[in-house]
Amino acid sequence: MGFGHNNVLHKNHFRKDWQRHVRTWFDQPGRKLRRRTARKSRAALLGARPLQLLRPAVRGQTIRYNSKIREGRGFTLAELKEAGVGRKKALGMGVVVDHRRRNLSEEGRDLNVQRLKSYMERLIIFPRKAGKPKKGDSQGDDLKAETSRTQMALVDPYVHEAPRKITNEEREFQAYRTLRDSRAAARHEGKRKARQAKKEEEEANKKK
Repeated sequence: MGFGHNNVLHKNHFRKDWQRHVRTWFDQPGRKLRRRTARKSRAALLGARPLQLLRPAVRGQTIRYNSKIREGRGFTLAELKEAGVGRKKALGMGVVVDHRRRNLSEEGRDLNVQRLKSYMERLIIFPRKAGKPKKGDSQGDDLKAETSRTQMALVDPYVHEAPRKITNEEREFQAYRTLRDSRAAARHEGKRKARQAKKEEEEANKKK
């Protein structure tokens, strides 16, 4: 690359002690092992509790991502109330609560209420004292049931139709023409109503 104008000529000598500034990653396998053992010890301390907290199913922001379902921050107070779960009780059962979130649609609220109810049906609450179970604690054979620590999967909200043959009526239906006609009808509706009212008024004056 040439130099223009009356600028200083560069004298790049590259004699810096560059080896002192190299970042190595020789401890990667050891870190991997430490993380794995830390996860095992944490899981052992949790006992039979789920490894992850229960979070609601929400839609992504903006028109680009709102067709997908993802995990939200926490359940709203309305969802907890409809599912019959108290706020303080939820915090002790691994359910995250977000008091700032609001429900903007009945479909989203019903989806999370159903998610909460299915979680409560599967939940096993061990009493603190084996001989003195409190209200809401699991009893009898429920305590001996097989437990799973995996998180509840997000339910697909779309109902997929089974494949079928296209009917002749559907084949002959002109979707584009129907849309254009409905748009035109909506656009000229006011003028047509005014014309009809004027016509009826003129006919009424003629009869007089």
